[in-house]
Parts: sequence; structure tokens; C-alpha cells
Amino acid sequence: MATRRQLLGYSALTAAAAAGLATVGPKAAAANGATVPALVIGTGYGAAVSALRLAEAGIPVTMLEMGRLWSEPGEDGKVFCSITAPDKRSMWFRERTEAPLASFLWLDVVNRAIEPYPGVLDRVDHGDMAVYVGRGVGGGSLVNGGMAVVPRRDYFAEVLPGVDADAMYDRYFPLAQTELHATSIDPAYYAESEYYRFSREAAAQAEQAGFKTVFVPGVYDFEYMRREEAGDEPASALASEVIYGNNHGKMSLPKTYLAKALGTGLVTIAARHEVRRIEQDADGNYLVTVDHRDDANELIETKRITAERLFLGAGSLGTTELLLRARDTGDLPDLDDAIGQGWGPNGNVMTARANHAWEPTGCKQSTIPVTGIDAWDDKRVFAEIAPMPAGLETFVSLYLAITDNPERGHFTYDAAADRALLHWTAAQSATGTAKAKSLFDAINRVHGTTYRRDLFGGNRAFADDFCYHPLGGAVLGEVTDEFGRLNGYDRLYVTDSALIPGSIGVNPLVTITALAERNLEAIIAADLS
Repeated sequence: MATRRQLLGYSALTAAAAAGLATVGPKAAAANGATVPALVIGTGYGAAVSALRLAEAGIPVTMLEMGRLWSEPGEDGKVFCSITAPDKRSMWFRERTEAPLASFLWLDVVNRAIEPYPGVLDRVDHGDMAVYVGRGVGGGSLVNGGMAVVPRRDYFAEVLPGVDADAMYDRYFPLAQTELHATSIDPAYYAESEYYRFSREAAAQAEQAGFKTVFVPGVYDFEYMRREEAGDEPASALASEVIYGNNHGKMSLPKTYLAKALGTGLVTIAARHEVRRIEQDADGNYLVTVDHRDDANELIETKRITAERLFLGAGSLGTTELLLRARDTGDLPDLDDAIGQGWGPNGNVMTARANHAWEPTGCKQSTIPVTGIDAWDDKRVFAEIAPMPAGLETFVSLYLAITDNPERGHFTYDAAADRALLHWTAAQSATGTAKAKSLFDAINRVHGTTYRRDLFGGNRAFADDFCYHPLGGAVLGEVTDEFGRLNGYDRLYVTDSALIPGSIGVNPLVTITALAERNLEAIIAADLS
């Protein structure tokens, strides 16, 4: 249930967007020349936790977000567009959408020409690996499927051995799921809903092949979904809304952490503000250069904001790039040499199977995944059973496999291009792909089915050249201490997915959130009390 503080904060977001404003909260805190007690770069999971907990401790916070404030309805009365009818709201300054599925039956019918605009989803290309990221207030919470999965305890301890697993599983994971409003679908509703036929079919086939399937919690209001299926509420997950945003039932960060943070009255969020440079003054404060742009990407103003404490929550790509630029240009020369290391795509591999004619997946499909194939013990794969809401019967079972791929990439700073470059090869993806193939080959053998090769381009059965779960670049306990304080500098913190070294075995949003809760609790107690 939403608290009064959440309702106040969400109302402030909505009112600001309706007024055409880019800044929510005390505007002086985002003004050129301002000095602020705490500056948070980004508005995704780690950033949102940071803002809320700092504000609850009585510390005024300014948040900077390069994307839009997504609360104002467009001409169709909706904030976001669907995946079946994308428009300019879909993608970040593209002339054409770049959805994960490239084609259907080898026909170019998935992607559309669009007007360049600061849309909600970006695909950042790095040669053999592209990374999907959310753009807007709320970051990745705006565009993901919302699977709020707690990782296996043994694997978590392997990936982050310096973190007290007892504390994470007893306190911080439950806290994160509560604050994110993570719930599980009612099994009875799942069993009867026409919109989850695709999931029941894929789960049954996996179980018949000897693999375990599990329900996973999500950040969607499943009671709302029940009402939308009954026609009592506007359709959202049941209207093909997911990767380009969700208009109603999804509990994204603007409805949870960010709403509560704004409700304190101590938080300012400035949208369309992109941080370009981080320096340090003689007093140890951080001088942050920020470009404020409009929706045509025209520069409105370049600002300089001084922060007594700086929290980087711009995501694995954004945080890593800012740190590399600061180190290699000499602005923050004492940053650790290992900045940029330890990156991985969480073993992401997409694939699809062609079902028999007597195994339909349904014309109607919810966009919110609620089940997965847990083959970690024998195949080192957790596979999300994903929807493919095309509005027609496709006979396709689609999966996002999360594999135990030990390969790691790294970033370097390209001064000429002024950007971080990811070094990751197709050969590094092959390790995870082989594990996914082992799982789905086994299912195909039992059912006499095969792979769909028409969906990803290049007649491929597996898509391992893009990911949804970028992790690493500023690894916890290597370039930071065990709570995200960056080596070499005081009052400078990392609070997002850059801390996690490349893999966590499941969808990472709960881990990012819980780790930020743990870290901020320690930082506030030790550094700010």
C-alpha cells in the first residue's frame, strides 16, 4: 500500500510533467553555481535508494538524470507507447527502433521508422556487444520486465565474498522486495489466465524434459492485472507494454523509492541533465559539469554544481564512463587502476523454440514474465520464460537465459571520441551460449522441436550479442571499499550495478537495490552521523 509520502512524491512528479517542467523539488538545488550537500548521478535502483535514505537522514539531495521525466501523456493520452506500435517515445534519439527481435518469419515487420526523440529505451553499441538501458527518471525500472528475483545464496557468496550473506538474506533482500512492492502472481489466476498460456506451455515442456520451473516475484500489481483482464481497468501489461514503458500496473521507481524520496521535501530531481565532467576543488568538494538539454537535444545551459558528497548511480555503463573519463583526463587522477574492469552481461542469451501446431502459445500474452526454468545445478542456467506479444499466434516459446559465464570484459577511455569503449568479443559470449544450448537442446530432443532462426537476424538460433543486465566496471571491494567508497577519494561513492562483477545468476534489480540499502546504511552511520 502506498504511503502518504509516496503519494505526495508521485503527485509532485506528475504535476511537474504536466507543467512541462524538467525539475521536480526545490529548483535552486539544481541551479548553475549551486552547492549541495549530496549529489546523486542517475535515478535508477542504486541512485533511488541513495536519495531516499540520505533524505530520511535529513540530508538534502539533488539527483541528475540525462533522460526525460516520463509522466506527461502524449497525444494518445498515454505516457508510453507499446512494443507493437512504437513511436518516437520508444527509443533514445533513433530514426528507427532497434528491438531485441529483429524480424519475424525473416520479414522486416518488427522495427519502425520513428522521429528522433529522447525515448525511454537506448541500445548502446559496442561492437560484439550491445547493451539495452533505460533513459528517464526511474532508469531501467521503466523498461525491464520487473522480475524481482533473489539470487541463489551460494552463488551470491561466490560473486561477492566480502559481503555478509547473512545480513543480505535476513535483512536487505527482504527490505528491497518490500520497498519495490515485489509480489507473486496468484497461482490460480496464472493457471486460468489466457494471457499466460505461453508461460504454462513452455513450463510444461521444460518439466517434461526433466527440468524444474519456478514462479518468480515481480514488481507488477497482479491484482491490477486481474482487473485489466476483466476489462475493469485500462490494459497495460495486457496491451503489449513493457520495453518502451508501462502505463499502469508496473511499480517502477517513480512510484516507489523516488516517490518516497520526493515526499520528504528534501530531494530535487533534474531531468535532461547529463553529467559531462567531475573534478575536485581544494576543499575536497566535487565540481560537476552538467549539460541541460531540451527534447530536441539542443543545449539549454551548461551548469556547474558543487557537491560536498557525490554518489554515482548512472548504471554500469554510465558510472564506469564518468570514472574513466575523470581518471584518464587527470580530473581525478588518483582513481584506482582497476576502474573499468570486471564487466559482464550477466550471461544473457536469448533464444526461441518452434512449438508444434498442437502447442500454441496464444494470441494474447502478458508482457510480465512470472516463471523461469531453474537449471542452475546441472546446466548453470536460469531461463526466464519470456512473452512474445505479437497479437497473433506465433507458436514461439521465447527465453532470456541467464548463464554462469565467467568471461569478463573491460572498458577503456577513448579520448578522441570522449567515451568509454567496451572490450568484449563474440568468443567471450560463446561460453554462456553453449550452456544455454545444452539446456534447450535437451528440451528440443524430448519434444521433437527445433529453434526459431527468423527472429534475431543472421539466421541465428541464439542472440548473445546484446544484454539487458550490464554489471561491473567499478567492482565492490576492488576499486571501492566494501561499501562503495571509491579508493583514493573521500566522499565519493558508487551505488549501482557497476559494483557487481559481471554476473549474479538472476535478474539483478533486487540485488542492486539490496546492496545499495546495505551500503547506504553503513555510509550514513559512519560518514554522516
